[in-house]
Amino acid sequence: MATTRTARTAWEGDLVHGQGQTTFVSSGIGTYPVSWPARTEQPNGKTSPEELIAAAHASCFSMALSHGLAGAGTPPRTLDTQADVTFQPGEGITGIHLTVTGDVPGLDEEGFAKAAQDAKANCPVSQALTGTTITLTARLA
Repeated sequence: MATTRTARTAWEGDLVHGQGQTTFVSSGIGTYPVSWPARTEQPNGKTSPEELIAAAHASCFSMALSHGLAGAGTPPRTLDTQADVTFQPGEGITGIHLTVTGDVPGLDEEGFAKAAQDAKANCPVSQALTGTTITLTARLA
């Protein structure tokens, strides 16, 4: 069954001086301030589209990797994934780097790296972001 998730942003003002509020409508987990300076300078308590993409990518990748590992008979104890999304004003998102550390009994570094590469290629968020370069560092804890 298909699902649809919804977020909404209310924006006031121009790009550089304006600001907005992004609300996670489907989950109801909250409303968060966004602004241009939060994208291009220090966040100062505000989020950005890039941080939201990073959160989506880290969680989707972790789910895909967990699923792949379990399907191969080596379910993980833990996975710790960080997604770093780089934004360059005037160019856009120029890259995403995933870093994952896993505690996976019965799996060596080579097997973990292969499973991580498969998850990177097949995670739905990775597939949605094919317009940018996605790199990966994977290691066992």
